[in-house]
Amino acid sequence: MNTINSTFEMTPDKKRFSINDSIWALFVIAGAFYAWLSFGHIMDAYEDGILVGSAIGLIMLGRFWPSAKTLSYAVATLSLFALWTYAQHNNQISANEQAFFLKFLISSQSAFMWMSALFVLSTLGYFAGLFFKSDFTAKIASVLAWSGATFGLVGMMVRWRESYLINPEYGHIPVSSLYEVFILFAVLTTLMYLYYEQKIRTRSMGGFVMLIVSAAVGFLLWYTFDRGAHEIQPLVPALKSYWMKIHVPANFIGYGGFSIAAMVGLAYVLTEKIQTKNPQSRFLRAMPSLESMDDLMYKTIALGFAFFTIATVLGAMWAAEAWGGYWSWDPKETWALIVWLNYAAWLHIRMSKGWRGRPMALWAVIGLVVTVFAFLGVNMFLSGLHSYGEL
Repeated sequence: MNTINSTFEMTPDKKRFSINDSIWALFVIAGAFYAWLSFGHIMDAYEDGILVGSAIGLIMLGRFWPSAKTLSYAVATLSLFALWTYAQHNNQISANEQAFFLKFLISSQSAFMWMSALFVLSTLGYFAGLFFKSDFTAKIASVLAWSGATFGLVGMMVRWRESYLINPEYGHIPVSSLYEVFILFAVLTTLMYLYYEQKIRTRSMGGFVMLIVSAAVGFLLWYTFDRGAHEIQPLVPALKSYWMKIHVPANFIGYGGFSIAAMVGLAYVLTEKIQTKNPQSRFLRAMPSLESMDDLMYKTIALGFAFFTIATVLGAMWAAEAWGGYWSWDPKETWALIVWLNYAAWLHIRMSKGWRGRPMALWAVIGLVVTVFAFLGVNMFLSGLHSYGEL
């Protein structure tokens, strides 16, 4: 089968690559130092450690994945411009209704609206490129996905600052409410997919993966306009912890990996069915091989499981500090354990029994249903210590 080849090449001259790495490291270190100078007075020792660890991690990410550098430069430029614009208006939150660029482009809510539109357009573009075998359309869809992720990250950075402008007591990292974590999910899932898009050099699965991102966007829009969830609110006491800054991102890397695996599994089942009925289908010629999709499911579930495990351990440690015990069989904790056991079994069966193909693809799809209930359904239908996450 043919693939829609990526235009990203990762074979630059070694000397130039080394220089780029040095510039990148200096950029990250300077940014971390600026953040510490600006906000170090309200950071404790744990948060200092998180800042240092994040800087080291970002340097390594840029070395491992060069496209992350370009993304970070764009996010930093737009975010700093937004912060500068607020400063020009005496750091008044009302500037987001007065300054042109804030109002229409880079205030947090404007950036999130751009993100939403770009992700939906990207989904449509990927499918159009797939069904019409248009490499140009697929490239545009990829650019739209990158742009949407950029605006999502800018919106999160600016919302972080806006929370302090509204009221210093409200200030918090924007991974604290159901609204904010849905944005985090959409951005992380998109970026994880874009990494694999470059790695396996095909855009043909972009539409399938971006479907789940567009579904998250649909929820966000409903949550914004029907429930006013975009309004920045003070945190409940349990969330005022450094644990949140590491537990939540790790959790959503896990969710992102599981979601990508499920959508690739859906593509696998559809491709296999069409292959049986119509081996000469144009759709088949555009899709990667079944073996490639099977391998991608395995890699994304393995990655998601690793981060979900880390998040579960961190969550237990946070619970011990906040509630006095590592585990309380709270509904959220119980369903997190169910999700963990589900993917542990998936990986065990694949590695020990060698299962491949359709059964594992269907299992990945069903696994997403379990994961969605653990993520959202528990908040809707059950209550417990995590009741601050209710709709």
